[in-house]
Amino acid sequence: MKKLINEPGNYVDEMLEGLVLANPELALSGQGKRVVQRSAPAGNGKVGIATGGGSGHLPLFCGYVGEGLLDSCAVGNVFEGPNMQSCLEAISAANAGAGVLCLYGNYGGDRMNFDMASEMAEAEGITVRTVLGIDDIASAAPEEADKRRGVAGIVFAYKAAGAKAAAGGSLDEVVEITERTIARTRTIGIGLSPCLIPGAAAPSFEIGETEVEMGIGIHGEAGIWRAAHRSADELVDEMLDRTLAEVPDGADGRVAVLVNGLGATPLDELFILYRRVSQRLTTRQIHIAVPLVGPFVTSMEMAGASISLCFVDDEILSLLRAPATCPFWRVG
Repeated sequence: MKKLINEPGNYVDEMLEGLVLANPELALSGQGKRVVQRSAPAGNGKVGIATGGGSGHLPLFCGYVGEGLLDSCAVGNVFEGPNMQSCLEAISAANAGAGVLCLYGNYGGDRMNFDMASEMAEAEGITVRTVLGIDDIASAAPEEADKRRGVAGIVFAYKAAGAKAAAGGSLDEVVEITERTIARTRTIGIGLSPCLIPGAAAPSFEIGETEVEMGIGIHGEAGIWRAAHRSADELVDEMLDRTLAEVPDGADGRVAVLVNGLGATPLDELFILYRRVSQRLTTRQIHIAVPLVGPFVTSMEMAGASISLCFVDDEILSLLRAPATCPFWRVG
């Protein structure tokens, strides 16, 4: 696995420097220059939205800082959560006087550091609320949904929360729509090959040349099963069977769909997967109201994909369609 890098220890900082040079609407801040924020922060009175997470997943996390989306992001090393200081700096950067929503994945290190940072921000007079992404259905049973990991479905929550905040919603209103979007979102992934963390001597996990793993996590966490590779249609059928077994209460037959590439999977193959998703959902009389296909949440050069379904209602749908712009995604 060859990489276009300099010193492995400079990987994240050089990536961030290049990101903001290529996208002047973004800026780096904080003591360690590990916070990405909007160059022109939102005016006073808007609810701020801060996120954070480990590097290696672009466009997640810092790639979704932008108008109608996130205000700031605390950036950690590859596959490592951001430190507490960066989390605090991200919360401060997002604060415009109306409170800050911290929206990030359900991972232990991220929770610990954001929790400490939130307490410190509260002591400084900033009202902080937290919502966690918990959309990975392979990582825990439905009755323990609060233990699930946050994966690609968090993109829907970013969009809904960002649009609600941009429209002038209060902190309570932004939190409510974010929680509702996450409660209506289900994701499952498949993995075909591993990735290599810069500076590591070996890939982060191993998978056979002829194998596929169902339910794999975005860091290579173990999935549901590993077996001989099979056709795209067969894999999509099982992924949809598993997600559609957990249709939330109140679903009315409309979904937003994200067919996401994990880093090395060609767009051609993602569209083959989407073709089958569309066929199967049409058969179930489920209407795709928002179709998304592409590398929205990656894992270095891991080959694989995930499918996310968000069972939208009228408000979520309107927020997903509201204008937004960031380096990797433009809506409207």
